[in-house]
Amino acid sequence: MVIETDILAKNNRMAQANRALFQSKGLFVLNLVSSPGSGKTTILERTLKDLAGTCRAAVVEGDQQTDNDAVRIAATGVPVKQVNTGQGCHLDAHMVLHATDTFDLDNLDLLLIENVGNLVCPASFDLGEHHKVVVLSVTEGEDKPLKYPQMFHAADIMLLNKVDLLPHLDFDVEACKEMARRVSPGITIFEVSSRTGEGMDAWYTWLKDGIGKARG
Repeated sequence: MVIETDILAKNNRMAQANRALFQSKGLFVLNLVSSPGSGKTTILERTLKDLAGTCRAAVVEGDQQTDNDAVRIAATGVPVKQVNTGQGCHLDAHMVLHATDTFDLDNLDLLLIENVGNLVCPASFDLGEHHKVVVLSVTEGEDKPLKYPQMFHAADIMLLNKVDLLPHLDFDVEACKEMARRVSPGITIFEVSSRTGEGMDAWYTWLKDGIGKARG
């Protein structure tokens, strides 16, 4: 327990340094978290393509192994840095700071961090982001917020993804949203489909507003 406390304290100090750096650059930073297969990477791909020319973005890609997702993101034309964590189940603030060394932060508006697919470990680690964005797909079951309350409590934005599949599933959207708000009363929820584009415009409007506020 003491070791864990020391690790988190060290990470929190680094996260505060990251936050100060990002603030000084007027950079809007999001930490995307989810279980594997929720559609995080596909959401990022569509977001980056649809917002091309309207904001300057970069991506930090966290995975235990492979650079598959980073290759997909690079195909959108934005700068991307792969971080492989090996046996680690999350990114930490130091990894993110080191990854951003490869970016020209003075010429970016938006930094998107795709964390390792895991609904447990990343909840405890502040990276210096403005918001944790939890992605939940309708194929996972509506009770995920209650099963993983720490993650949904830490997140203040939820993307309920793959809503185009709802006609084929027994998934209660309103029950899922109620459970999410039970553990995070102020959470903002966007119902989206990264495949069809449904609901993505509301997400983009929120993103642009956040970028504007970060720029001051």
